[in-house]
Amino acid sequence: MSSRASLLDLGIVPYREALDLQRSLAVAVSEEEIPDTVVLVEHPPVITTGRRTDEATELHIPEDAAVELVETDRGGKSTYHAPGQLVCYPILDLHRHGKDVRKYVRDLEQAILQTLAAFDLAATTIEGLTGVWLPPAGSVGPRKIASIGVRVSRWVTTHGYALNVNLDPAPFTEWITACGLDDAAFTSMARELGRPVAVDEVKPAAAAAIAEVFGLELEELSPADAGAALSAR
Repeated sequence: MSSRASLLDLGIVPYREALDLQRSLAVAVSEEEIPDTVVLVEHPPVITTGRRTDEATELHIPEDAAVELVETDRGGKSTYHAPGQLVCYPILDLHRHGKDVRKYVRDLEQAILQTLAAFDLAATTIEGLTGVWLPPAGSVGPRKIASIGVRVSRWVTTHGYALNVNLDPAPFTEWITACGLDDAAFTSMARELGRPVAVDEVKPAAAAAIAEVFGLELEELSPADAGAALSAR
């Protein structure tokens, strides 16, 4: 049986602004003032670090790089966001979705796999690693196409996944050692499909996959309505 949830499409929003919104939404969800909420967003160029980031070995950002650096409270290591990447922040109360953080991460991976399958991309996961990859093809090894980093507080989730749709993945290796993975290759949907892919083209499939995996009935909410709901708390 599906549960009611909100879908909030923010467009392109600075990372810190989206982080503040997540925190406000998480409090409201925890106090049952609003339903579970799924946020879809793109960020201007930003490198974020997680609780396990080793800055001395992972960060090698050029001095002239036009990118912000933000320390976060999520799990995982460093990663990169930029326009052309679909970021999904599910703000879910895991009391309704199984109080199991490991299962939650696996469910996020499944939602990404289903999103990519809608574009005939047969992605996979790799045992012992978090995220989603394109499997080896010929002489080309596995390429990471989506990263996951989450925080769970009082069983309410924040942060989520980032799916590379149509961005240059070079900063994942040239500016940082993304996810702490030496020698990892990163890719995008556009690169794998051999054509441009707009983030807006991917959002419906991403929303449908999240809804199916977590048993949600999503109702789109405008940013103005979300702001009004939070200000009324």
